[in-house]
Amino acid sequence: MTIRIDAPIKSASGQSLDQDENETADWLASLGSLHRSAGAERVRFILSALDQRAKELRVLSDVPPYSPYRNSIPLESQPPYPGDIQMETRITAIIRWNALAMVVRANRAYGELGGHVASYASAAEIFEVGFNHFFRASSPEAEGDIVYFQPHSSPGVYARAYLEGRLSEENLRYYRQELTGVGLSSYPHPWLMPDFWQMPTGSMGIGPISAIYQARFMKYLDNRGLARTQDRHVWGVFGDGEMDEPESIAGLSLAARENLDNLTFIVNCNLQRLDGPVRGNGQVIQELEMIFRGAGWNVIKVLWGSEWDQIFSRDTEHALLRKFAATVDGKYQTLGAKDGAYNLANFFGEDPEVRALVSHMSDTDIDALKRGGHDLRKLFAAFAAAKATKGRPTVILAKTKKGYGMGGAGESRMTSHQAKKLDIDALYAFRDRFSLPLTNEQVERLEFFRPANDSAELQYLRSKREALGGYMPTRRRTAAAVAVPALQSYAEFALKGEGKETSTTMAVVRLFSNLLKDKVLGPRIVPIVADEARTFGMANLFRQVGIYSPVGQLYEPEDAGSMLYYKEAADGQLLEEGITEAGAISSWTAAATSYSVHNFALLPFYIYYSMFGFQRIGDLIWAAADQRARGFLIGATAGRTTLGGEGLQHQDGSSHVIAATIPNCRAYDPAFSYEVAVIVDHGMHAMLEEGRDEFYYLTVMNENYAQPTMPVDVRDDIIKGLYRVVSSENGPAKVRLVGSGAILPEALEAAKMLERDWQISCEVWSATSFAELAREAREIERKNRLNPLSKQKESHVSKCLSGSVPVVAASDYVRAYPQLIASYFEAPYTVLGTDGFGRSDKRSALRSFFEVDRAQIAIAALTSLARSGAIDRSRVAEAIARYDVPADANSPWSR
Repeated sequence: MTIRIDAPIKSASGQSLDQDENETADWLASLGSLHRSAGAERVRFILSALDQRAKELRVLSDVPPYSPYRNSIPLESQPPYPGDIQMETRITAIIRWNALAMVVRANRAYGELGGHVASYASAAEIFEVGFNHFFRASSPEAEGDIVYFQPHSSPGVYARAYLEGRLSEENLRYYRQELTGVGLSSYPHPWLMPDFWQMPTGSMGIGPISAIYQARFMKYLDNRGLARTQDRHVWGVFGDGEMDEPESIAGLSLAARENLDNLTFIVNCNLQRLDGPVRGNGQVIQELEMIFRGAGWNVIKVLWGSEWDQIFSRDTEHALLRKFAATVDGKYQTLGAKDGAYNLANFFGEDPEVRALVSHMSDTDIDALKRGGHDLRKLFAAFAAAKATKGRPTVILAKTKKGYGMGGAGESRMTSHQAKKLDIDALYAFRDRFSLPLTNEQVERLEFFRPANDSAELQYLRSKREALGGYMPTRRRTAAAVAVPALQSYAEFALKGEGKETSTTMAVVRLFSNLLKDKVLGPRIVPIVADEARTFGMANLFRQVGIYSPVGQLYEPEDAGSMLYYKEAADGQLLEEGITEAGAISSWTAAATSYSVHNFALLPFYIYYSMFGFQRIGDLIWAAADQRARGFLIGATAGRTTLGGEGLQHQDGSSHVIAATIPNCRAYDPAFSYEVAVIVDHGMHAMLEEGRDEFYYLTVMNENYAQPTMPVDVRDDIIKGLYRVVSSENGPAKVRLVGSGAILPEALEAAKMLERDWQISCEVWSATSFAELAREAREIERKNRLNPLSKQKESHVSKCLSGSVPVVAASDYVRAYPQLIASYFEAPYTVLGTDGFGRSDKRSALRSFFEVDRAQIAIAALTSLARSGAIDRSRVAEAIARYDVPADANSPWSR
């Protein structure tokens, strides 16, 4: 094919921009001569050198880093299609119908169920190219690819699984009606469909960042020799509107920096989000190309279908490209919703040169022009090029129509996303457009269609999946158990504290430093930090296990002469993620689900500032829970008063309240090192040996105080969430003090004050987890309520705090946390907490300000006794004066 390269460069209006056309012609002629004599590779080298020199001369500063609005892969470079186009088109049509029927049936019967037709309609060909030619499934012989599915396209994935025989017609009839036991979840949710969905993507933005860190984690596994992942690929199908989520693009530079050539994004650019165009006054595809290319990705654009090839071959003056460049997405959307006649008049007819290119084409011919994302050949070429790319990740920008095939009911319409019901004429039109073998009666009844098992369609579908290792998506529930070492072998220091001063942060770091030395478990531990290892006393791990870097260490670190120098290594074990909590939790999730995704159980510890966990990245933690993650989250420098000088943005008072809302999160706020050790040991046994789908959240502090030796017979109660630390020595206790985490020492001191100053005998209890106490109590309460004739059971908290002795609970968290147990026992209950904004000051001053210090606990105890009539109220007033508490100060949560 000969292409003119000496045409004058024109603006969108057709006017020449060239001040010296003869000189330009000489340059272009030289370029053409070079191409003919030396080939394309030499041309690319020269252009690259010229580009570099132009940047040095600062003449290219404003040139956008994106290519013309056309396919990246020219027709002559397009490989032959390896499948039967007609057969795959028929199968795609059947899947389209079943997906549509599933959603429309559900909403015809129950209008409130919702569902989405238009998204899958736009992505059907993308998925079919993947399923038929690229998405490799795991098999007994080898682990397969990982696919992150665009969540609103789940009806299409279900419809394909129906053809494969993995889902029944009954499953499809109960789409979004899960409580029947046979229904299907709205989006990909491993918690709800644990044998089907592998990755949760329902919350926009979570899929892209998770895919990036999953691909990176696979390289980590391979470099460390833990699993062979070189032949596996991560595919992510996402929407163009989804790319506006910060998480969607947060990891792009990491993917390029670490050369993740095992990663491909396919962005379904249907140009439309829920309410309207993604970029009505711009071009989202060009914008995304600029973002991805700037981050270092390989960008492949699939914009126009095969029907456009002939038009492009006639466009020697690039008039069509100029017209494309001047057309915004809002207009593309309108053009997509209209017929060929409208497009001919309102796009091609607006420019005489462009009109001449299609002068031989009828309205019907124009109507048949497809966008590239609906062309199997173009998509296959892009997928193949992405898979062959080495040294960097690839993004395929596939231009599609939202609601493709839905005609006037939803094709490229503003209301496409909300389209859940179609009238009979629209259903007839859908059938006819895709040549479906359905009678009018079958269409009206929205019958599902599945060819016979021995039909050519199903034989073809099965053969394609057999060649790729089997069906997907599918999820593995278990992996081989991992032996946990005996508690005493790594935690003796914590079990026998003997009054030595240390912090619980140092205790947990020492615990997993010791565990790293275990020959069986040690290699499976994945320590993760977000640039705070030194803060948490983890610098020893730099030397002990090394920091993971796929290229090793290309420099001599400044501290090379020290014992704890900054050591990077290709087989490093520590993931030092930098200042990105979203990235760190994504790595943690990849490690915490390795038992399922890679058939290799690991034990990740992610340690971070607790304020920057559930509050900052709660959605990603929720997704990890959905994915049945197993591992430890360590909220360090926890609580509102232990991180003295940092102030409002850093002091955590709420993470335990949020953690308590996650069904499979076991959250603890330990006060002593031995409590930390017992909880870690219990969690390891539960996750690694018993295979429980749960993860553990521990808050630990950087405050040093005396660590006692563990009392006898308290281990089970530590796990249940409450045990007695101090018993009354002077007869029955008149009040019970309950402390958790950093405030337990304050409760212990308050008990001494009450005994010494007021002769009030006390018990002190350590609440390692108000959330676990509430979990068990509500379970028992429910069983008792629904089984009134059976013997009524009693919860652990009710047993511990039985009777009418007043209880005062104090924690370093908001009052809502200890109040989780308020309804599960009968004694009078007073709660102190750190409600309000944080402050910068000394710990003692902060505890006084938030009214959780020893004086306030003692006053609260006296108040509860006065309320019950056990003492006179004057004694409370005397205590307030004695402890110099400002009674007229405003509450901390109002200041």
